[in-house]
Amino acid sequence: MTTITTRAVEYPADDLTMIGHLALPAGAERRPAVLIGPEGTGLSDVERRRAEALAELGYVALAFDIHGGRYFSNPEDMLARCLPLLDDPDRMRGIGHAALDVLRAEPRADLDRIAAVGYGTGGAIALELGRDGVDLRAIGTVNALTTGRPGEAARIRCPVWAGVGSEDPIMPPAQRIAFTEEMQAAGVDWRLVVYGGALHAFHHPTVDHSVPPGVGHHPRHAQRAWHDIVALLAECLPVTG
Repeated sequence: MTTITTRAVEYPADDLTMIGHLALPAGAERRPAVLIGPEGTGLSDVERRRAEALAELGYVALAFDIHGGRYFSNPEDMLARCLPLLDDPDRMRGIGHAALDVLRAEPRADLDRIAAVGYGTGGAIALELGRDGVDLRAIGTVNALTTGRPGEAARIRCPVWAGVGSEDPIMPPAQRIAFTEEMQAAGVDWRLVVYGGALHAFHHPTVDHSVPPGVGHHPRHAQRAWHDIVALLAECLPVTG
């Protein structure tokens, strides 16, 4: 196993002090870098471990925070925080840019090879960075089929991969269609993978607190979605050397 290093990083965003999780691969050379955005519940050990898994593969990875260090185990509290955020592209972009600035300030990060990966609200933030014209090499999302303001998807300059569960009531077929139509009209290089039988947040291990209806873990598809994201990164910003 490759030796990696990790550290917590504090930075301001959305009038909060965010606490991200930075994972660095072994060595001293610059490496391609990846932002990882969490589900609406907030940054947890799930995303921290994914950042570390990417560092094991040779990436500089930052699992970014969206709630100022808070994790919302109560669905009502989570929705009260996330729904206004999801309705405000500028706020999402502010959170994304703040995390991106942290990643870009890391000396090990190759500033010409950065990708954004996100789940749920974190995926919506990744997409908004693309719609804001950020120079990314790839965007990967799971259960984040959000659409943006008219015409702004044309600013996306990289491939977009999206995964969703077929039985996700939060991302129903109508939303899938709206998302794919937006991507297609903008001329984006996009892919959508529908994982049969999976619910919302199917990638996330089962938690010991209540969740909104329609949320559920699907172990096989969780593993497949992770492999698909790793394959996207290998295609668009391969680790060399």
